[in-house]
Amino acid sequence: MKFRCLFAVAAFAATLAHAQDNNVNEATAAAESWLAQVDKGDVAGSWDNMASVSQKMVSKADWEKSVRGARDPYGKPVSRRLATAVATRALPGAPEGEYVVIQYNTRFNQLPANQIGIETVTPMRDKDGKWRVSGYYIKTVPHNELKD
Repeated sequence: MKFRCLFAVAAFAATLAHAQDNNVNEATAAAESWLAQVDKGDVAGSWDNMASVSQKMVSKADWEKSVRGARDPYGKPVSRRLATAVATRALPGAPEGEYVVIQYNTRFNQLPANQIGIETVTPMRDKDGKWRVSGYYIKTVPHNELKD
C-alpha cells in the first residue's frame, strides 16, 4: 500500500512539473512573439496583444509613450538571451492568476559595450486561456554585474 501511495504522489508531482514546464514554454513563446513586434517598432500593435487586465490599466497612447521612452534611447536589439523564466500565481499589485516572469539579457546597438539591458517580460494566462504579456520593464546594468 505504501508503494502505491508513493507512486501516486510521484506521478502527481511529475504531472505538475510537466504542466509547469508547458506553461513556461508557452509563456516564453508569447513573450518572444510580443518582443519581436516591439522590436519592429509596432508598439501600438503590442498593446493590442497585451493581456486584457493590462489594457484596462493603461491606454494605448500611454503605453506607446512609455515603451518608446524606455526603448528608444537604447536603439535596436542586437542580441537577446533568455536568462530566467519563473512561474508564479501572485505578483505584487496584480490580480491572482498564472504568470511567468521572464528576464532577457539584451544587447542594444546604442548602449556602450560594457552595458547590457535586462528586459523583464511578464506574460499571464488571459481570460481566454492564451498567454499574453501583462507587463514589461527594462533597465541597464554593467555587463560584469550579470550572473551567468
